[in-house]
Amino acid sequence: MEWKLFADLAEAAGGRTVTVSAGPGDTVGDALEDLLEDRPDLRDRVMEDGELADHINLLRNGQNVIHEDGLETELEDGDELALFPPVSGGSDAHDERSRRQSSRR
Repeated sequence: MEWKLFADLAEAAGGRTVTVSAGPGDTVGDALEDLLEDRPDLRDRVMEDGELADHINLLRNGQNVIHEDGLETELEDGDELALFPPVSGGSDAHDERSRRQSSRR
């Protein structure tokens, strides 16, 4: 089974893709444990108190596993797994200038 990792999670894992031994019949949690086993920096980033951190998105075939059976979701042949860090919007310099000008009026 192959994991795809994005942004700082790929950096913590040592690459954008990581192959693990979990396969069909195992669970997403088994595949996650395989991924984290030798990657303490990644474990620290995605786990909180032994559970997947709320701000981490874990997808199986493009769907967040919280909409399935969570980490107990059973893997099938051909599944694609992905971990995403939180995604948030930001403001650019133009937005910031506009806010400052509006507050002066």
